[in-house]
Amino acid sequence: MVDAIVTPRGPYSLRLTARGAADATRRFRDGLLVAALEREGRVERAAATQRPDGRVHLRADSEHSLERLRFCLALDADHSEFLRRFARDPLLGRTVRLLPGLRRLRVPTVAHALLRALCGQLVEARQARAIERRIVCRATRALDGLHAAPTGADLARFSPAELRRLGLHARRGATLVRLCRSLDLERLREQPVAVVRERLVRERGLGPWSVGVIGLEGLGRTELGLVGDLGLVKLLAALRGRRAEAWETEELLAPYGEWAGLASVYLLAGWAQGLVPVPRVERRAA
Repeated sequence: MVDAIVTPRGPYSLRLTARGAADATRRFRDGLLVAALEREGRVERAAATQRPDGRVHLRADSEHSLERLRFCLALDADHSEFLRRFARDPLLGRTVRLLPGLRRLRVPTVAHALLRALCGQLVEARQARAIERRIVCRATRALDGLHAAPTGADLARFSPAELRRLGLHARRGATLVRLCRSLDLERLREQPVAVVRERLVRERGLGPWSVGVIGLEGLGRTELGLVGDLGLVKLLAALRGRRAEAWETEELLAPYGEWAGLASVYLLAGWAQGLVPVPRVERRAA
């Protein structure tokens, strides 16, 4: 077992970042995050808690898994510039000031982020997570009730028909299998974000929202916003007092530039907690 006490770069809250993190690969209860991570064909355990002084205590079965956990928790993704720049933003300001330690939790593999993005297209969130869970549990081995995140090789072994039986729409299943068989997804982390965007949006079955999920959760990049996210569509409808279209959310995120991905996270969190200033009547109607 390997231990490390890590000082996050910039404001950080494990409670805010890991809230709602439960899936087939990890759980977060009473301040303790536990995850299963794959290393050289076996499943290892990793865990994290935050101390009262703000430092985060990491424990894992190996250095490799400890570093993977550190990436997933986004401990080194200092967003202090984002907090400074948008502290007085008309939409984000209050959320930024009240939730400065919020970051986007990541997944260990880009393949898992791709699976999450495809499951999340056009379906209710709970159903999407159920489909994702079934596929992950079928694809990887478990340790103490948690499964390792799937790799591209794990997902490439499925056929679209098998994925359809697990609940994933046939076209999305075909996209998942095609990309996992034809592309080294993990190497996308080595590419500039503009190159990644161009590469992924050319693929059938992937749109801006899916690319944003892959960017935030798989690559750990904050530049790619969640364009078309249903929550952002509802927020925009409340702000404009009319029905909003998915493509219009690109206009909502445009002012945040290279921070569009993290701005998406803060807008969604602020909207959920009533921190985004919207007309009360329009919000009820949305």
